[in-house]
This record gives sequence, C-alpha cells and structure tokens, in this order.
Amino acid sequence: MKLTLDPPGFAGAAGSVPLSVRIRERLMSAGHRFHANDNIAAYLREGELDLLQAEVEERLQAVLRALVIDVEQDHNSRETARRVAKMFVREVFAGRYVEAPEVTAFPNAERLNELMVVGPLRVRSACSHHLCPVMGRAWVGVMPRQDSQLIGLSKYARLIDWVMSRPQIQEEAIKQIADLLEDRMAPDGLAVVLEAEHYCMHWRGTKDDGSRMVSSVMRGVFLTDPSLRREFLALLPGRHGG
Repeated sequence: MKLTLDPPGFAGAAGSVPLSVRIRERLMSAGHRFHANDNIAAYLREGELDLLQAEVEERLQAVLRALVIDVEQDHNSRETARRVAKMFVREVFAGRYVEAPEVTAFPNAERLNELMVVGPLRVRSACSHHLCPVMGRAWVGVMPRQDSQLIGLSKYARLIDWVMSRPQIQEEAIKQIADLLEDRMAPDGLAVVLEAEHYCMHWRGTKDDGSRMVSSVMRGVFLTDPSLRREFLALLPGRHGG
C-alpha cells in the first residue's frame, strides 16, 4: 500500500514544512544520530527518497545561483543541480539512505581456524569536511572460530561499499567497517587496513597529490598476538611496493 505523504515543503504552499526538516524531526524524536556518516534508512518512508532528491536539487540550484552561475542560459550548467542531486542521494551518498545489502552467511562447518585475507577491495567515498573524493583500497583479515558465520568474497565488497558510500572521515570509516564485519561474522579476530588518497589535499589547500593515508584496526587475536598481526600485514596482496 502506498503511503500518503505530506506535500514537499520546498516547493509547496506557504507555511509547509520541508521534507528534510520532517525527517530530521523523526530522527531527533527517536534519539537517533544523523551525522554525515550515519545511516538513516529506517526513518525514511515509502516514496520520500524521490522527494528528498527533488528538495536537494532545488537547493543546489540556489547554490549555483549564489555562485553567480547563469543556470538558465549556460547550457553546461542548466541540468547540473539535477545531476548532482541524483549523484548525492542515489550514488555517492546512497549508504546513508538505503538499508544494508542482503548478505548470506553460512556456518563454519569445517571449523576453519586459519587466517583468511581478502583484498585489495576498491573503496570510494567523500571527505565530510569538503565533500571531495576519497579513493583507496581496503584489506580484511579474518581469524574464524568454530561458531563464526562466514560470508562470500563479494559480500565484503558490498558491505564496505555501503559504509563508504557516505561522507566519511577515514579514521571513523575503518571503525565502522570493522564493527559491521565483526557483528556479521563473530570471528576470533578481525583486522582491517584502509589506504586512501584524499582529494581535499590534492585539489585544494596544500595541493599535495602524492600523499596517502593508511589506517588499521585490529580486533581480538590480531590485537593480542603480534606474530599473527605481522603475518597479516606481510600478506596484504597488492599493497607492498606501491
């Protein structure tokens, strides 16, 4: 059954409340945090994502006008607000507005207890300070235990992409990835390494296009067993040597 929605306030009658405000009020009433890298899918109703995208488009059009860009006569900029709104809501920040991807887990029937390393997995995000691209690679190490739930190789990429498809700070993103994977698999140990280039440094500020940031999170036996940690770091495919 299709929900009856309030009129979109950004383009509706005088005194109507913008949809973004109504969603924000739901979140605040529930005590749910809505930082840039949080997921708010549970607080969106059927059909609202289309309306939210339309609101973002209208407000982006105002930003372009404030930048003194002729959005009426400039054929290159006439559809920019629409394209950028779609990009933000449906693509690069979609991890804020959709539920976690379906991931089938299977029991550790063979009681595997050897180190598994997955990666490099391509990651794409945007810095929440400047909304500039963050591009990099991630590696995951898993030490399963008897009652762990194992997931397929492609599922690591899907879960990581869901987390990274939000405005992120690398130090927080890697913790979110580790929390999510640890919760899904309940391993004896989990390790995540994230290496990324930040275009807020390449494109602006110092304009240093050679820098990269490397972050790591170690959980369980990776934290307590130095030899296992060294083995994982030595095995990272595609990282050493460039």
